[in-house]
Amino acid sequence: MRPALIGDIGGTNARLALVSPGEITPHDILNLPCADYPGVVEAVQDYLGRVGATGDNAPQEACLAFACPVHAERVKMTNNHWDFLKSDVQQQLNLSLFKVINDFTAQALGVPHVASNDLVEVQPGQTQAHSTRLIIGPGTGLGVAGVFPGQHAWIPLPTEGGHVTFAPTDSTEQALLDVFLQRHKRVSVERILCGQGLLELYQAYCTLEGIEPHLTSPAEVTTAANEGDSLATTALLRFLKILGDVCGDATLTMGARGGVYLCGGILPRLLEWLPKSELRAAFVNKGRMGAYNADIPVWVVTAPWTGLLGAAEALHNEEVF
Repeated sequence: MRPALIGDIGGTNARLALVSPGEITPHDILNLPCADYPGVVEAVQDYLGRVGATGDNAPQEACLAFACPVHAERVKMTNNHWDFLKSDVQQQLNLSLFKVINDFTAQALGVPHVASNDLVEVQPGQTQAHSTRLIIGPGTGLGVAGVFPGQHAWIPLPTEGGHVTFAPTDSTEQALLDVFLQRHKRVSVERILCGQGLLELYQAYCTLEGIEPHLTSPAEVTTAANEGDSLATTALLRFLKILGDVCGDATLTMGARGGVYLCGGILPRLLEWLPKSELRAAFVNKGRMGAYNADIPVWVVTAPWTGLLGAAEALHNEEVF
């Protein structure tokens, strides 16, 4: 039988793979830069050619996850130029089944399939059976989703929680917000909790200190922090503290007694910073609900292909349309 096509497509990269019938583990994984292709069809066609899945071996079924809202027939990506109609893609790729899901829906559906050795504990706790799990994490943007154990299948809870309004919790964050508002009409939590947000957070600290910023990318900020640069360190620690605030709020909103899973491309590179940061303290600093959050386990997911696992899960999951 022919393999199915699965994909996890973010603002920067398209991670594409095949999955054999009845399996969940992806194979022939390739990571393609979205900027190299005019659209999803061209990227998929190039991928299939590279892995030899053409002609009689071409997939007839596909599930692709995208880093943007996907509820409408037209899908316009938030952080890159891809823009398409689902029916056009299905027709051009000659697919009998084509599912389009949000990238963090894929992360959420993939989390139950992640091995325990791909989870790094941030906070110990007790998971509650038959409860929602929160999946949240910064990358090109900030993804937020949930997953619930239904009677017959995992039920995803897609959200656009990364776009809620940022709420400062102290005078420093109010001052930082004022700087952000000089650049943006509105500041969502995603404005701060993403790669570009880390850079802008560093730049905002430079503005407050009256210093000309000398770092020009998120990677440079992280490298400088690792080398002891004081403002880069301050920005990175503030980034993690704000992430703790937002994760704690989302946990309360979703009632995530099943645990909190921190995904995305940024946090696995910052594992040594987590114990030095206020992420955990901010997560539980919720007044009368502090004890509620303190009992919930929190992990960083280090598995590299969680979204692909979720796309494979979604392919024939009748809870996913």
